[in-house]
Amino acid sequence: MTTAPEHPAATGHRSGPYLAADPDDLIRRFVREGDHLHAAATMSRPNALLNAVCRTFAGSRSLTVSTTAVHSSAHALALSGAVRKVITGFVGDTYPSPRPNRLYRELAEGRPFEIEMWSLLSYTQRLMAAALGQPFATTGSRLAETDLRHGKEGSLHLVPHPEDPERTVALLSPLRPRFALFHGVVADSRGNIVACPPLGEGPWAAYAATDGVLASVEAIVDDEVVAAMPDRVVIPAARVLGLCEAPLGAHPQSLRTGRLAGVDGYLDDYDFLTGIVGACKTPETAAAWYEEWVGGVSGHAEYLEKLGGRRRSGLLFPAPPGDSAVAEKTAPPADAPAAPTEQEQLIVLGARAVADLVRERGYDTLLAGIGTSHMSAWLAARLLADDGVQVRVAAELGLQSMEPEPGDVFLFSQRHAERSQMLAGVAETLGGAVAANPRCLGVLSAAEIDPDANINTTLLPDGRWITGSGGANDIASTVDCVVIAVASARRYVPRLAHLTSPGRRVRDVVSQFGRFTRTGAGDAFELTSWLPPVPGRGRTEADLPDGPEAAVRDLTGWDFPDGSTGVSAFLNDEKPVTTEELALLRTMDPEGHYR
Repeated sequence: MTTAPEHPAATGHRSGPYLAADPDDLIRRFVREGDHLHAAATMSRPNALLNAVCRTFAGSRSLTVSTTAVHSSAHALALSGAVRKVITGFVGDTYPSPRPNRLYRELAEGRPFEIEMWSLLSYTQRLMAAALGQPFATTGSRLAETDLRHGKEGSLHLVPHPEDPERTVALLSPLRPRFALFHGVVADSRGNIVACPPLGEGPWAAYAATDGVLASVEAIVDDEVVAAMPDRVVIPAARVLGLCEAPLGAHPQSLRTGRLAGVDGYLDDYDFLTGIVGACKTPETAAAWYEEWVGGVSGHAEYLEKLGGRRRSGLLFPAPPGDSAVAEKTAPPADAPAAPTEQEQLIVLGARAVADLVRERGYDTLLAGIGTSHMSAWLAARLLADDGVQVRVAAELGLQSMEPEPGDVFLFSQRHAERSQMLAGVAETLGGAVAANPRCLGVLSAAEIDPDANINTTLLPDGRWITGSGGANDIASTVDCVVIAVASARRYVPRLAHLTSPGRRVRDVVSQFGRFTRTGAGDAFELTSWLPPVPGRGRTEADLPDGPEAAVRDLTGWDFPDGSTGVSAFLNDEKPVTTEELALLRTMDPEGHYR
């Protein structure tokens, strides 16, 4: 059994944080089997610390880990066998596009660990309640109306609304880990930790943790350096129990530093991320990846040595003058098809629908969900701007009024952060910019969607895991939404395998052959615009439906009222995807990740 000596916090007195030699030293000193560790997430996680956790507790299956999302190198948690339970909102992959990961096919059955799923905002609100010393948090996210309520009898409570007896209020129990793991830009020897926005969940876990914070930073600097920038201290020294240096401690994720104290920022390592996705396709290759990069590595110094100086320097951001790696990608490859693919037609039709809704209803903010939905939101904002209409695009981790960098399709890239007018966190974005804003339009994707627009992004009918809610439930619960999803009988279903996000605020659903609309919740959807579909997903020209009624019949499994074909009597023809729309989309996605 792995144990730790009594640490200074238990004695009631300490002169400063324990300054560890490296992440492994820090974890070995403080963490015990059975502990609840929280991996705090900004635009990244404390990945060097998590790797140390995996090495130290491999095979113990004893730890509880909470973190906003399990993806990329956090798959080591599953591969190490160190974890008994994970509390999160997303389990899968995010780059190059959101998708399930084979490691979690049996997650619903408790393998490779037990899972407790929340939405991103409700998860953050639980941390905030603990940090503020409150017995409960309240939330506007409608978890109780979905299958996310299951297994939360002690954590999710419905009570009568104090002003309206016909309504209820959802109360969430506080989330109190023992230790919060955090990776910052720099810290002083006293333990004050500096970080740069966007801050994701922010510092709430640092205050929520019953014992305190174990932190890694790019560099420990002189006290005077941090004293000169008190406005950048995110976690105060009083909460920090232990501290170590770990350059590139968020790798393979990114870290924005603002060049504070001369520390370089760095980008997500896309090659490394795609390598992880590929490795997880079989148990053998996943185990080999884990042994190469985590289990068989002596510590963070060896990890950096394996990465190599050339790779590390290639991730620096902002890039050195003259670096045009992204600019070179913005031109579509010469072999790109002349006509739109099925997915490109979907994205363009989605963008048109979003732009129409902004004009019709006066939305001022688009909350872009990850996937084809964020590509449509980005494209809609560009098309509206060309017409002199301004709409702001936000992403759930804290990017607001963002102008995406052409050529980089990852929703949470630091390149987009640099081109945003405001950088904040989850609470300010999913709360202030979304839940409190009646002029926000959510733009979402779906793995399954039923005739009432309820959304499933969690479980397939055969029990295989998809990804989870992320912020989708929070968005769908509180603002008007449009859902953008390729139509098929397996996706547009009569009944969901799992209800992840409520559909009452969804007024429009966009498919690859047109837009479904309804006048209000409870009303039936009808196809109100039509563009003949193009070949895709194994379908040739000969397989395509002949007309809108056939498309609705063959490419959806929705039930419609008696006598209805699901097609509006006032059906409008969509114009074909224009050369300009396609060129703009391919400038955004030159490598064809969404093609």
